[in-house]
Amino acid sequence: MDELERLLAERACERLIVDYCRFVDFGEASRIAELFTENGTWESDEVVMSGRADIRARFLERQGVTRRVSRHLCTNVGIDVLSADEAEGLCYLVNYRHDRQEGDSDAVVPAELPKFVGEYHDRFRRTAEGWRFERRRVDLAFVRPTRASAPLE
Repeated sequence: MDELERLLAERACERLIVDYCRFVDFGEASRIAELFTENGTWESDEVVMSGRADIRARFLERQGVTRRVSRHLCTNVGIDVLSADEAEGLCYLVNYRHDRQEGDSDAVVPAELPKFVGEYHDRFRRTAEGWRFERRRVDLAFVRPTRASAPLE
């Protein structure tokens, strides 16, 4: 694999990360399934989604929460291309989220602390469709307390 091929692979994987955030934040969360391999997995400590159908169904539920305003910020993106068809990546995640009591997510909402901060651990695979997530795992380092349990509110 030459340097140009490596750079193109890195850029394709970075684009998956950007598209993921954009889809979930702008009402197209069910499209996230398109970013995964057919048998890809999305994991956290609480949830495991396996395969495109499961990923699509779960993110379709998220898409239905129209009163939620969110912005997923992925930074410090590092992609290691392991071969012509395999790569691994890590990026930091900061999630800002506000759930309205009513209405939809079109108007500006009050700024709050991030809902959570952590990182995504990604494994990418090149397929006939191009590069896709084979596995995406989120690990959280910081979580904002809920309003009901926050000691100083």
